[in-house]
Amino acid sequence: MIKITMFSAAESVPGQGVGSAYRELVNLLEEKFPEKFPLKFNKYSKTDISHYHTINPTFFLSTFLPGRGRKIGYVHFLPETLEDSIKLPKPIKRLFYWYVMTFYKRMDHLVVVNPTFIDKLVDLGVKRDKVTYIPNFVSKDTFYPMSNDQKRAWREKFGIDQDAFVILGVGQVQERKGVWDFIELARQNPQWQFVWTGGFSFGAMTAGYEDLKKVVDNPPANLSFPGIVDRSEMNAYYNVADVFLLPSYTELFPMSALEAFSTGTPTVLRDLDLYKAIIEGYYLPAKNREEMQTKLEQINEDDALKEKLSQDALAASDRYSADNVAKLWEKFYTEQAEVK
Repeated sequence: MIKITMFSAAESVPGQGVGSAYRELVNLLEEKFPEKFPLKFNKYSKTDISHYHTINPTFFLSTFLPGRGRKIGYVHFLPETLEDSIKLPKPIKRLFYWYVMTFYKRMDHLVVVNPTFIDKLVDLGVKRDKVTYIPNFVSKDTFYPMSNDQKRAWREKFGIDQDAFVILGVGQVQERKGVWDFIELARQNPQWQFVWTGGFSFGAMTAGYEDLKKVVDNPPANLSFPGIVDRSEMNAYYNVADVFLLPSYTELFPMSALEAFSTGTPTVLRDLDLYKAIIEGYYLPAKNREEMQTKLEQINEDDALKEKLSQDALAASDRYSADNVAKLWEKFYTEQAEVK
């Protein structure tokens, strides 16, 4: 038995991928290893492993307390990935970026969800042998393909025309996510229906907040922003969509793409190098808005391509299944508990 304490505030702000990844891992461990890895949450009693999912100052201070065991940090972001997410004065931004890396360096070991970030951490002063790659995953009990009858019922509930070609975007409403490209595509294609689920998780600190808020409050007729959607309804949004489009400029390992894969939804992603190490071949890449337009037209017009992309998505979800990732976490926690 290896006692693990999870430290996280990831679910205090809804609609974040960090919260989704945290919940998936907790559910996985409680289902697969209830006896081998008993969990506690945000407690300061003696433990074998302290797993830090968020970088709250109180969690940082806890690392100096006795009985923390092996300190594991989950790297969901780096300073560079925050650059276009939060609008901060330069002195505060420098201080915050310093704090992020100080927190990571305080850990005994780090886990990244994308192998391309290992080199970036090394460049920032972290020893390579202190970093392990374990991918994200989603549960097929939560995200799965629905029947055609179920899809029609949900379209009716969401007020979406049954014959509409629907493009879904998912994530926080911020410039880094490529929301402006999504908005422009909607303006250029009034014949299609666009839906973006997610909200302003950082409020007015969000980069581009004022301009984006104007569009969210008064979008084109074919574009809807339902806001932060409860996780229990997100499966339905993926299923009613004909395409999942993520025009984000920076990501580590987008939970939304994994969720779309698990529902068999054809997926178009911005052509980013960091995706190539983990999910290349399972989606259509697009370098810019013009290429996104072309890819969407191809999917709309070619039923065979749409079916192929659906099967590719399901294949990706099998690769990053809960069972496969569970074995990686079991091995990792066991090895970490043995380190003296």
